[in-house]
Amino acid sequence: MTTRDAWPRKHSILGVEVSATAYDDAVEAIMAAAHRRRGGVVSAFPVHGVVTAARDPRLKAKVNTFEMVVPDGQPVRWALNAIHRTGLEDRVYGPELMLRLCRRAAEDDVGVYIYGSHPGVVGPLRNNLVRWFPKLRVVGCEAPPFRPLTAEEDREVVERIRRSGAGLVFLGLGCPLQDEFAFSHRDRVDAINVCVGAAFDFHSGNKRMAPRWMQRTGLEWLFRLCEEPRRLWRRYLVTNSVFAARLCVEFVRSRVP
Repeated sequence: MTTRDAWPRKHSILGVEVSATAYDDAVEAIMAAAHRRRGGVVSAFPVHGVVTAARDPRLKAKVNTFEMVVPDGQPVRWALNAIHRTGLEDRVYGPELMLRLCRRAAEDDVGVYIYGSHPGVVGPLRNNLVRWFPKLRVVGCEAPPFRPLTAEEDREVVERIRRSGAGLVFLGLGCPLQDEFAFSHRDRVDAINVCVGAAFDFHSGNKRMAPRWMQRTGLEWLFRLCEEPRRLWRRYLVTNSVFAARLCVEFVRSRVP
């Protein structure tokens, strides 16, 4: 069996291929690939990620080549269960997936590389991860400039990651930048690129995470909107509405003989 054959099965949600997986299966698949030093991409998609990719054919084509797209948001899990009857009991939340991967990486002596956000976040993030998982080897940690990389800068980033020996590269650039970056580098670094977005802010202590009950009931978006209304109101107004409307159509079609 090849590494690619071991990835969980995907199902279409608004044309975006999302993996029907749980935490344990996702971690096992990712770590198996990391041990083999095989390039690949895993991304955690909430509603915003699914709608962003669904509305951009170019991005969707790239995302649909990823080894795994986990259902980060409860509504995405609900959609998989309603349309494809996957029977998933929980979502695979990016921040939680990152911690579980760090725990396994520490146990298995797999190096991790942190790339994204800004210095005020990645520094505390690295310190917290090492404090929580003392055996974790963080073999690289950097925040890119707030502009597109030059060709030379891009080559240097690739070389730093390759030289580090990392098996996992955690990307915290936000959607869709982290997905674009992961796609363009998947065959250039011998590591699994794991796009975890807001996990950088949460685990560094830069932002607060929603209470567990809001996460379980699919209300995390409301908590984040209250925390950052100016930045997020348009995202949630548009993407949540588009997701709900298009999902209703897709659900009806799935039930029509």
